[in-house]
Amino acid sequence: MPQVLPRAVPTRRKALSKVPMLFLLNDVVLSLDAAELAPPITRDRFAKVSLSYVSKLGQELYAAEPLLHHKDLERAQRLAALIIAKTPEINAALFIAPSRGCLVDQVQVRYAQLSMEIMGALFERQKAGGLSNLEADRQVWRRLAA
Repeated sequence: MPQVLPRAVPTRRKALSKVPMLFLLNDVVLSLDAAELAPPITRDRFAKVSLSYVSKLGQELYAAEPLLHHKDLERAQRLAALIIAKTPEINAALFIAPSRGCLVDQVQVRYAQLSMEIMGALFERQKAGGLSNLEADRQVWRRLAA
């Protein structure tokens, strides 16, 4: 008589891997599946890469295209995934380039750790079409004068 095996029950770990991670890149909230966006290099090689190196990569990308987060979503998502992989507590980054083709060192970089409540509110506002550069600045970056 064949033995009946119990059905596989998904583990909590597997269920969590399907939960998207939210990351604010300038004024765009990205919904990332961390499992799909893992860096395509070995763990040992990636361990040698510093957050400073990832920041420089971001500066290079934004020097070439200041609106990267709007014009090349795939690259923006990969940059966000690299930042998260190096420093998981960071869930927001701001890259400001004064102009296309500027010097890499002219691109300013800031990182932030936002609460889930703020991130969720920004994501909902974006889905409703109401998240602008000005709104993201007011809520997170506070670059503009009041």
